[in-house]
Amino acid sequence: VECSSVDEALAAAGARADIILLDNLAPQELHAAAAQVKAAQPRVTVEASGGIVLETLPQFLGPHIDVVSMGCLTHSAPALDFALRV
Repeated sequence: VECSSVDEALAAAGARADIILLDNLAPQELHAAAAQVKAAQPRVTVEASGGIVLETLPQFLGPHIDVVSMGCLTHSAPALDFALRV
C-alpha cells in the first residue's frame, strides 16, 4: 500500500497490508513513520520511495527500512534499439 503520511501507513498496517511504501517523505519523517509502523506491526515490510537518488540514498537507509526504491535508475535509462526474430 502506498502511503504519504504516518496516519495512512498505520491504517494500512492495521488493515494487515504486507508491504507499506512510504512515498515522498523527508528522511527524518520517513524513519519516524517506519519505526511507528514496525512497532505496531513488526511483520510488515517497509519500503522507502520518492525522490531518492544515489547521492541521498544513505539518508534513507535505517533499521526500520526493509526496501528502497529508486526511480532514478529507470527514469534516465538510455533506450536500446534491438530486434528479435523467432
